[in-house]
Amino acid sequence: MLTKEPLVSPDSEYFLFMPSAVASQVYLYPVCIGHFRYQAGYSLSRNQYDSFLIMAVLSGRCELQTGAPASGSPFVTAVRDQVILLDCYAPHAYRFPEDSEILWLHFDGALARPYYDILTQGAGPVYTIKDLYPVTHNLRRILEGFQQGQVPKESAISARITQILGALMEDGQQKDGTAMRAQTIEAALSYISEHFADDLTLEELAGKAGLSPYYFTRIFTAETGMTPHRYLIATRLNSAKFLLRTNGMSIKEIAYASGFNSESSFCSTFRKWEKVTPSEYRANTMSVTAPL
Repeated sequence: MLTKEPLVSPDSEYFLFMPSAVASQVYLYPVCIGHFRYQAGYSLSRNQYDSFLIMAVLSGRCELQTGAPASGSPFVTAVRDQVILLDCYAPHAYRFPEDSEILWLHFDGALARPYYDILTQGAGPVYTIKDLYPVTHNLRRILEGFQQGQVPKESAISARITQILGALMEDGQQKDGTAMRAQTIEAALSYISEHFADDLTLEELAGKAGLSPYYFTRIFTAETGMTPHRYLIATRLNSAKFLLRTNGMSIKEIAYASGFNSESSFCSTFRKWEKVTPSEYRANTMSVTAPL
């Protein structure tokens, strides 16, 4: 739909999106997206807009402030070919001292906060990256889907938002050496793979990585898309499904072999994740249809 905001070109358009219950739990999803041509003098200040905001500056100049205006936080400037990432849950403001063209996306989701925390650690809201294409290309593809009236595939949109954030993440790794984080998480994944049947704790995994549990959880989630606890449960269930399909161990034996501390805990977790009991899963996967 076309905007009617003052000091925004009337051919500027935006689209709103309401995620499904599934998308709000597991995906990154757009709240609204637009392509605006701002006129010199436009300004906006708000205390909260429940989302995170990506702005790609195609031309012109944007000045932005994080924190309440009364805090006296300075305005920082983003110019052409730079990207802005804002936490709109917190007070913020931005203005355009000259005519500017912006591709923008308000987004949210279960992993939005972990991504934001990792990306902005020790950095400001403005990014200069070597290759802007992954950002602008994916923003345009999301926008084009709405323009064409297509019913958006939430998994595909989430993948595009992830690619945008990944481009910012890779640039940050090049600038501050945080590629070591990826290596740290790879080591943690390897350790989980070898010791998932043990009584692993978050503190133990974080200690192996030389990090606090809080920070370890943040970077683990950003790298894998799952919290350490969820990843561990998924690994244990994968082990259990393999054993259920391939041998005659009892349900109780499989529970302990896969790292669960009781048969009942295993059965309730398995049913919650797989929507069937372990016995039903075994019966379904071990059944054989005789050839005609």
